[in-house]
Amino acid sequence: MALLEEKVTTKAEQVTAFQSGNEMAALAAAQINYHIMGYFPITPSTEIAQLLDQMKARGEHDIQLIPADGEHGSAGICYGASVMGARVFNATSANGLMYMLEQLPVQSGTRFPMVMNLVTRSISGPLDIRGDHSDLYFSLNTGWVILTARTPQAVYDLNIMALKIAEHEDVRLPVIVAYDGFFTSHQKRKGQYFKDRKVVQAFVGERPTHFPNAADPRKPITIGAHMNGDDLINNHYQQSEALYRAGDVFKQVAREYALLSGREYPVLDLYQMDDAEVALFLINSAAETAKDVVDKLRAKGIKAGVISPNIIRPFPSEEIRKALKNVKALLVGERADSYGANGANMTHEIKSALQEDPDNRTIVLSRVFGLGGKDFYADDAEAFFNLAIEAMEKGYAEKPFDYFGHVPGRPENKLKQAIEPMHGDAFKTGLIQVTQDEETKRLKVKIPPLRALTAKPKRIASGHGACPGCGIFPGLELFFKGIEGDVVVLFQTGCAYVVTTAYPYSSHKQTMIHNLFQNGPATLSGSVEAFLELKRRGEIDVSDDVTFVMVTGDGGMDIGMGSAIGTALRNHKLIILEYDNEGYMNTGSQMSYSTPMGHMTSTTGVGKTQRGKAFHHKDTPQIMAATNIPYVFTGTEAFPQDLIKKAAKAQWYAKHEGTVYGKLLITCPLNWKSEERYGEKIMKAAVDSCFFPLYEVERGKTTITYDPEEKNKRIPLSEWLKYMGKAKHLLKEENRDLLEEFEQEVERRWRRLKAMHEHPYL
Repeated sequence: MALLEEKVTTKAEQVTAFQSGNEMAALAAAQINYHIMGYFPITPSTEIAQLLDQMKARGEHDIQLIPADGEHGSAGICYGASVMGARVFNATSANGLMYMLEQLPVQSGTRFPMVMNLVTRSISGPLDIRGDHSDLYFSLNTGWVILTARTPQAVYDLNIMALKIAEHEDVRLPVIVAYDGFFTSHQKRKGQYFKDRKVVQAFVGERPTHFPNAADPRKPITIGAHMNGDDLINNHYQQSEALYRAGDVFKQVAREYALLSGREYPVLDLYQMDDAEVALFLINSAAETAKDVVDKLRAKGIKAGVISPNIIRPFPSEEIRKALKNVKALLVGERADSYGANGANMTHEIKSALQEDPDNRTIVLSRVFGLGGKDFYADDAEAFFNLAIEAMEKGYAEKPFDYFGHVPGRPENKLKQAIEPMHGDAFKTGLIQVTQDEETKRLKVKIPPLRALTAKPKRIASGHGACPGCGIFPGLELFFKGIEGDVVVLFQTGCAYVVTTAYPYSSHKQTMIHNLFQNGPATLSGSVEAFLELKRRGEIDVSDDVTFVMVTGDGGMDIGMGSAIGTALRNHKLIILEYDNEGYMNTGSQMSYSTPMGHMTSTTGVGKTQRGKAFHHKDTPQIMAATNIPYVFTGTEAFPQDLIKKAAKAQWYAKHEGTVYGKLLITCPLNWKSEERYGEKIMKAAVDSCFFPLYEVERGKTTITYDPEEKNKRIPLSEWLKYMGKAKHLLKEENRDLLEEFEQEVERRWRRLKAMHEHPYL
């Protein structure tokens, strides 16, 4: 193996700062100046892309930040960029890793380097956004090198080392840098970074140009040709050998980095392990907590120590055997479980390593702890040591595997129902009449004065945790005023879901199902068909029909678009209802494809090198209308009668003919930077400016249901934009060209819609 040359002999100048792990990851990426970052927002890794966008707006790096339609797409973007020989960066967490999982072995199996930060988080279900290692453990078999960072300082350092390892000629593999969500990602600690980015770039070296890539048309290559078994085993053998070589390369890179930075990263971080008799094995931030307890136990004469790895792929078996040579009892604490295996992954890998040493007699205990971000305190570390000490004294572990920190429920604390669920007749007013014209087959709807519907109960109880002025619930409740009878509602992940269902509470008075962003429509498809089949077979006694409604928003019709189109093409009897707040608001106001051109979000900043979102918003109603479903509509709370009529039509079509799609424009004062009191006014201005036209597509025929031009109420687009801080820069003289381009697109879509309204075959 070619060894790295230790060229650096003196420490480079560094700056001391108070930074979080995410800030350090973004800083390292910016200093390296990657070519491409494909990304999709997911808590708690989202902040990395946001920080890089802010830096780019200030002109601090040249990375092309590409917002994907989902994590599967972001992984594809990264792979596509890496096959061109570019330097590529990504960041994700939890379900985001799961969604891109099938792409990861492609990246490693075809040997294209890149670096990805995995900001660890609990995997659904149930949903939990706090940190554990259930996502990290899914990455163990992807063929990627995996580094683990205990502190923000380690996040910075390992990110720089990661690229050098990935691109080494004896490795050529992608690398994950994993660190604890919220514990490390958001908590600030004192650290150092190199003052001059040229130091970082000199350390990682020039981009390799001798690796196979697709960038030169004069040297065509085929990438990813399918293989038979004989070839595949050879391919995977080579990949396996490269991954083991990465362990040696890590040591070499760590030595070279220590000369440059003064900070050492051995394969295992060994704290007081020289003569330890009892020890804990902990990954990442928990190890830092346990070190304080070691000091306390050492003061009492107990020979305690902590082992924490800096690299877990390849697994450091030899180093583990050496570290545990004289240890009598080891407790392996893991923030994830390998269900049914009597211990999680690290436990079994440590036991396997020790099997190779016939003289080792270390007793190994395993405890699953800290799931869903449950804090790990010094008292918990002390409890772990006490278990190890007890096993050492007895000579065996009384309970080798268990969970730690779980508590049994108490019958006297059984949850009491706070509100009575409602069904059937409670939601039937008989005041809404829907009839079908026998000649045109189109529906006619009669609704009473709005005050007559105020007695109809709300589907969602008060007590949800939405931001002040949130437009989701006025919009949803107004829509539900037009729905008679029982509903089953599926909420994709998003603001509306999160603020109404924080366990053990729920604001929903009728059945609510949750599933992930990308799979809501497919899930409800299964629910609808199962309900109808059970009813057909007489296995459930439900006399009334049930209306099935999927509620999506916060960018759900980006990552979930494929599932929505598939559901529409199959034409299941359900309603897909999108509340459009023009961003991924659930994760902190990142850009979605529905964000208008030029608008500022946390990933489309405004600065000297960029002016908000660079492309136009997605016309989702037209996309869904192209699937030929029976009914598509747009609506907003500013025109309540219009919305209620459309809801009644939506229910009729969903019960009788098939899939319905509706889009509600709603306000998000927090992220639009608008005043809460202007919600309805902003919605009306959006309609009157023709940015958000009110129309329906009924059996292929487009009808504008409110025409501001006919009513002499049309206003300039600027009249809508002036209410929102996220768009006020568009009204400045220096951005006139951007505003004009936005206006032209709104006008083009409006004219096209009017033509469709006037010509039924368009």
